Amino acid sequence: MQGTVIKSTGAWYRVQTPDHKVYDCRIKGKFRLKGYKLTNPVAVGDEVLFEQEKGLETGMIHKILPRQNYVLRRSTRQKHHQHLIACNLDQALLVVTLREPNVKLGFIDRFLLTTEAYSIPTYIILNKADLYDEDDLEMYEGLKILYGRAGYQTRLVSAETGEGLEELKLLLKDKRSLFSGHSGVGKSSLINALAPGLGLRTSEVSDYTQKGMHTTTFAELFRLPEGGEIIDTPGIKELGFLNLEPQDVAHNFPEIFEASKNCKYNNCLHINEPHCAVKAALETGEVHELRYQSYLSIMEEIQEQNHWERHL
Repeated sequence: MQGTVIKSTGAWYRVQTPDHKVYDCRIKGKFRLKGYKLTNPVAVGDEVLFEQEKGLETGMIHKILPRQNYVLRRSTRQKHHQHLIACNLDQALLVVTLREPNVKLGFIDRFLLTTEAYSIPTYIILNKADLYDEDDLEMYEGLKILYGRAGYQTRLVSAETGEGLEELKLLLKDKRSLFSGHSGVGKSSLINALAPGLGLRTSEVSDYTQKGMHTTTFAELFRLPEGGEIIDTPGIKELGFLNLEPQDVAHNFPEIFEASKNCKYNNCLHINEPHCAVKAALETGEVHELRYQSYLSIMEEIQEQNHWERHL
């Protein structure tokens, strides 16, 4: 039988068939992704072929069908392994906040790099608008301009008051959307506001650390009443990379890649090379200084990895 993985708990995968029947499945054999070492060979959103175990409502996954795309990050527990976040997406929504917890631009840029690599349209969703004062709203307008230059849309919403939710529902309609972000940004509250019948668990941000506390333990796919699917994922603490070359970073900052077409050298990394068009674009404001600083930080991290680490 063929089905879609709608929940991943590590050892077991919940698979739903086209007639909406659900089976808890395990995997048979070993699966790899382009030779990567994976902590989870199957992810939510995967299409799989499985066989029902005789007399049971469980199954055994035999094959993963080709993926349209996926979001991947370095495992936090096994530094030489990758972790699949989700597969076969129409778009991704990165949920962030200006307060409780405060937004980190470096994290946004890292997430955008992971989705840009597979041409997954990504939106930056600023939740908790009900908490923002005039200074916060001014910062939001700044972020909107900053990421607008790079080709990304930024939306302001509030799970608490409903601000911006109708527009968000239109964005989600009939599409499979990944919801991701740090713990405590209100992903589960936002999903509950969009689809009240789901009743996902939520929790507050720690007063002491100003960091979110995990409520989503496993990645899971939910269907929306108006059409479309949401993949909710556990909060990401950190976002590291493996198997990226310096040129991958240069090609997946859209505004840097656009400016680089006028660089004198094809292999220019826009750091210290002469006749660099990206440096010129920095002067004119076509490339924002904050985005360029993120680019340099990621580039330094990639270049510090040795060849063996990048080709595990």
